[in-house]
Order: sequence, then C-alpha cells, then structure tokens
Amino acid sequence: MERSEILNKVKEILEPYVKNEEAFGNINEDTSILDDLQVNSARLVDIILAFEDEFDIEVDDEAADQVGTIGDAIELIHGQIN
Repeated sequence: MERSEILNKVKEILEPYVKNEEAFGNINEDTSILDDLQVNSARLVDIILAFEDEFDIEVDDEAADQVGTIGDAIELIHGQIN
C-alpha cells in the first residue's frame, strides 16, 4: 500500500476527532495530531485502535506513544503492512 493511500485512510479515521477543521484541511506529514488538529489525547487511543482494525496490524504501547504527527502514523502503519 502506498503512503498516499495510507494518508487517505488515516484522514478518514481522524476526521471525527478533529477540532481544528482548518488544520485538517491543510494536513501533511508534519501535522501534529494533538497540537495542530487539537485531538484530545484520550481519543488518540481510539484512533490507534482504529488503525489496528483498518490496517489489520498490532500497535504496542511503545509504538503508540511515538505517534505524534501524521507522518509518524503513516510510518508506523507502512512499516507493519509492507
């Protein structure tokens, strides 16, 4: 799966949790999930679980703690499915 395909799926998963619609409209790999998109940190757990379901992967706690940006999420997913 290409990184662009992963990005599109990540965006779909994130959309319901995003509080900053403007930042979401300009999303890129450097976008911070917590700071730029203003996703509640408690919701990040739900997002990681959705990644696991969508991509059929397992994300351990240490890896989940490393997901801060969109690029981090893509790298995590890309590394496990390819």
